[in-house]
This record gives sequence, C-alpha cells and structure tokens, in this order.
Amino acid sequence: MAEMEVTNKNTPKDSDDAAAAGEMKPWEQHSAVISIPRYDYKAPSSLLRRSFSGFLVTCPIKREKSATKEAMTILHKYLGAINTRDSIAEEDPQNIVSKRRKVATTGTEECTNDVENEVLNENNGAKEVPEGSCVSTTKSDANSETSNPLSLVKLTRSGLLLFTFSNDHSPDVVDIVSNIMQSLESGSLKAPLWCHRILPIQTTCVLHEKELGTLVSKLVADFLNNEGKELARPIKFAVGYNRRGIEETELKGKNNDSNPVALLDRNKCFEVVAAAVKNIVSDSVVDLKCPELTVLIEVLPVSGIPNGSPIVAVSVLPQKLIMTKPRLCIKALVLDVKSKK
Repeated sequence: MAEMEVTNKNTPKDSDDAAAAGEMKPWEQHSAVISIPRYDYKAPSSLLRRSFSGFLVTCPIKREKSATKEAMTILHKYLGAINTRDSIAEEDPQNIVSKRRKVATTGTEECTNDVENEVLNENNGAKEVPEGSCVSTTKSDANSETSNPLSLVKLTRSGLLLFTFSNDHSPDVVDIVSNIMQSLESGSLKAPLWCHRILPIQTTCVLHEKELGTLVSKLVADFLNNEGKELARPIKFAVGYNRRGIEETELKGKNNDSNPVALLDRNKCFEVVAAAVKNIVSDSVVDLKCPELTVLIEVLPVSGIPNGSPIVAVSVLPQKLIMTKPRLCIKALVLDVKSKK
C-alpha cells in the first residue's frame, strides 16, 4: 500500500517533468544529455614533464561551453577502438546491474529491483529516480570521469579548447580529423554550429630548440613511412607558426637568465623546423602555395604555465588537411568560417 501511495504521489511530478522535457529547446536538450568535463588541473605540470597528443579546437568567443559539448560529441564518435570496451559495457544493462548489485549494501530484493529499474530508466533516457527507490553509489559512476580518454585543459585565451589524451595509448589524431572532414564532405556528419576548426595535436613540448627539432624529425620520419612513399621528389613542405596572440615577452618571461635553455623566437623556430625536415628528407624544398607536407607549430596558452616555459603543439599534416590561403592553417570544418579564426 505504501508503494502505491508513493507511486501516486510521484505521478503528477513525473508528468510535469515529461512535459517540461518536451518543451526544452534543442540547446537545452543538448546540455542535459552531455555534461562538460572538469578541467584537468594537473595538466600544466604534466605538459612540462612529458608530451601529450590531443586536439585544439577553435570556436567563437563566449561560446566555449557550447563548443565543448559539440566537440566532445564529434570526437567521441570518431575515437574508434579506444572506447570499444567501455561502450560495450555501457550498452549492456546486465553488466551494469551486476556491478551495482555488488555495491548495494541493503541486500534486500526490493533494493536490487529498484537498482535494476534505475539502470533501465537511465538507458531509456530517464534522468530522475522516483522517490522511495534505493539509490546506490557504484564503481561505474565513480569511474565515469576516469573512463573518458580525453581531458579538458584550461586555457588563458578565449575562443580555444584544448583536449588531451589522459593515457599513454592515444589513437592516431590525424586519422580522426581526416575521418571527420570526410564525413562532413559526404554529408554523413552534420556541420557543427560552434566548432570552427579541429587541429590534431600529435605531440607537445616546451619551445626549446633541441626538443622541438627532435620531435619534428620523428614526426616527419613517421609521415614518410606512412604516406611519403607515394610523394614525388623533391618533397614540397611548409612550416606554420601561430602564437594565438601571445606576445614574445610572455613566451620568454621577464628574466631570461633564470632559464638556462634558450627559447625560440618565430624566425628561429622556422629555422629549426626546416633543418629538422631536411635532416630526414634531404631532397625537400619549401613551397608555401602547395605543400605536400606541413609542419604546424601552435603555441598553447595553457593556464598555470610559468612565463619562459611555453608549451607548443607539433603536428605534421598531409596536404588534404591544410589550406594555404589566406594563410597556412588547418582546414575549417565549415566553409564560411572566417580565416582569422
């Protein structure tokens, strides 16, 4: 009898919630389904210690939250095998129920049934649990954030989003962006509203001559092993460098004497990258109009990085992902994006 009273009591509330959900605007529904991840506040120290791969996304200023949700939806769709095991576990309600049974502490049949109903409701899109049901804390809930392979890094500039992979086994970011571009061109993927460009970041490093040259040489060698066999000689390449509004004084810091390793300015960066390319491909020439291989160096305005230790993203990209006019950069996701983005 008590259960009937609880059910009757919740019926008007449930109907009101269903009506309210039906009246939600598209962007409100989008917000309800996808939550913005927390910033990874360990990222600054981690980026100074080792390299990361990921994505740099450009978007309109003051639309970073909408672009974050949109970017996560797109990227997770194309991550591929990295989420296979997690997605299989999430799609099978029996797996989740069995895990939640182990965590439930009451041990009663009613509580188990309530947990099963809660799981089934979640898989059917329900968001609220009726009053009187047993709610348990589960391992799958506690690990929902850690199972996400992408981490959101806080930046000091507006209109930019930085996602890095939180584990050592990252997928091929260039292939992911290539697949996104192909899907947009074929129409199988709807054009994004907020994300303008997605730059695949193959690796990161502090803007020092030796470290940058070593990483560029490795990436160029990998590129030639995968795609360079079909390229005619001499190979035409280009180098792009973007500070994203960060001044040279911010890159070098107030006191250069405290930094024993010389930082690179724009011109020196071009020299180091070009020398690294020619070290791997001796028969190569610079061609800014139609490069077959493009090295992009992008300064990342990561919050918490001290002046004098700038972090840069390094990528070696094929011709199909690059546009040269009006400037050398990654192609836009939509055709009407202004070149300054």
